Amino acid sequence: MYDVIIIGGGPAGISASLYVKRANRSVLVLYHGESQLEKAHMIDNYYGFPGGITGEKLYNDGIAQAKELGVEVKNEEAVHIAMNADMCYDVTTAEGSYEAKAVILSTGNKKIRPNIKGIEAFEGKGISYCAICDGFFYRKKRVAVIGSGDYALSEAGDLENIVAELTILTNGKPAPKNDKYKFIETPIKEIKGEGRVGSVEFEDGSVLELDGIFIAEGVAGGADFAKKIGIALDGDKIKVNEKMATNVPGVFSCGNVTGGLLQVCKAVYEGAEAGLSAVNYVKEK
Repeated sequence: MYDVIIIGGGPAGISASLYVKRANRSVLVLYHGESQLEKAHMIDNYYGFPGGITGEKLYNDGIAQAKELGVEVKNEEAVHIAMNADMCYDVTTAEGSYEAKAVILSTGNKKIRPNIKGIEAFEGKGISYCAICDGFFYRKKRVAVIGSGDYALSEAGDLENIVAELTILTNGKPAPKNDKYKFIETPIKEIKGEGRVGSVEFEDGSVLELDGIFIAEGVAGGADFAKKIGIALDGDKIKVNEKMATNVPGVFSCGNVTGGLLQVCKAVYEGAEAGLSAVNYVKEK
């Protein structure tokens, strides 16, 4: 049992971890995939670097700093989060499961809309981005998940006991080693239907009749986790108060996923606030 689990290893998550650790609380940081910060060629508007610094170096230095302080940092993809009977949180990764009294979401907003003809037109009309939210509406129907990683498998797991037929479409990418589900690796040409999703046409001319499609490419972002546990959203941004607390007790959020100024300075500040707020929550729990 950790006091705090932080999902996301960018400047917001790492900043939060430093404050939690310095308060002598146990903390685990889970991160996976490429951060937006790593993609920045040069950052020259952040305090303390007169010659600038690459985003990749700043990102890696942050993780190294947390580890040196004693923060437990794991490169594992978080795929699911849920409140348990003890009013704590179970965070599941591709490698295992972890429990904490509080959680900080600092993943950024990673919702990916694949470049497939028809997706935008059918969003809300048979296309969804959250299996646990919308799976109930597809009881005993034919459903597909578009994705090829652990996040896609997690979404499939939320659907398998609800739908009649379930297929994972990897859209040209290799299927993961998994004998539980049916996979189609052929690239997708177009999603079709009359008012709602009705079928997927593949590049080879074949067609799969469907009632619904769940998008799960890449890794889960903050908004994806928010939907799973009832966190209030403003569009695809997590709503927080001045203490970075969400509407769900024990869950805090910081960084790009809360919207506003998408800058390192803002992420570091919000991370510090979220870390201190999580520590105070754990003290009172």
